[in-house]
Amino acid sequence: MATSESLKNTPALTQHAPQRLSKAKETLVGFTVGGLAACGAVTFTNPLEVVKTRLQLQGELVRAGALSAAARPYHNSVQALQVIIKHEGIRGIQRGLGVAYVYQICLNGSRIGLYDPVQQAVTSAFNIHSPHGQLASGVFAGAVAGVAGALLGSPLYLIKTRQQSYSPIFKQIGHQHEIDSARKALTLIYKNEGLKGVYRGASAAMARAGVGSAVQMPTYMFGKEILVSRFGMPDNIGTHFATSMIAGFLVSIAMNPFDVISTRMYNQGVDPATGRGLLYNSPVDCFFKMTRTEGVRGLYKGFSAHYLRIG
Repeated sequence: MATSESLKNTPALTQHAPQRLSKAKETLVGFTVGGLAACGAVTFTNPLEVVKTRLQLQGELVRAGALSAAARPYHNSVQALQVIIKHEGIRGIQRGLGVAYVYQICLNGSRIGLYDPVQQAVTSAFNIHSPHGQLASGVFAGAVAGVAGALLGSPLYLIKTRQQSYSPIFKQIGHQHEIDSARKALTLIYKNEGLKGVYRGASAAMARAGVGSAVQMPTYMFGKEILVSRFGMPDNIGTHFATSMIAGFLVSIAMNPFDVISTRMYNQGVDPATGRGLLYNSPVDCFFKMTRTEGVRGLYKGFSAHYLRIG
């Protein structure tokens, strides 16, 4: 009887095996395609990332209006782009590009590759069928995928931020880390600070990615619905573009404070004796110190460059 039952169950097992392989293949393909697409985009958006990083670090923990002209070489995103190109050339405006490629593969590959499996698992576990339930599961899946990608790529974002903030001309912008090789830099950080140093600022980056991923999809969906149903716009490429611009603006509003905090956590100097940050103990500490000295406006430094990058 036992042998007979085993034989009866064998076809069911063999049927499930190809399904599991197919899902794993889809996840791998999604991860790869997402990462490669992001690499193509980051080639063009990396200059804006450099500008954003430097604007976010300019005037760090200095009260509004107290910053001298010499300490403020960057006035806005366009002028900052021109200044960097003028003084540092293409190399300056594309600092951190190599690391940015690998980081985007980790972050966006995880977002795209993990989104569907997580959403399907949530939908199946809670037996979700309603449109609102599907939206909620999509928001949750987006947040989980974004957080996972940020955690995976955090050491790379650490190096990328430090490379992009570095300027041989304007050394007053943030703490200056001169990095020749990303691999050597990570090895040195691990040797001196351990795993904690390698993942310094990861919690802020995870919050940033989670908020961005969770906000992006519902704002796009609701934005498109409003444009089509209330304003009578056709469902075409123009409407999709307009919706993307609106969604990008709202995502930037939600993400920028987390983005500034993660930039400062990553870039701050480190006490070689204790391995602790020279300015901030945690993202929460960074938030309170920044808002006390720079006000809420400090949380939105680099906003225009941020929006142009993701809009």
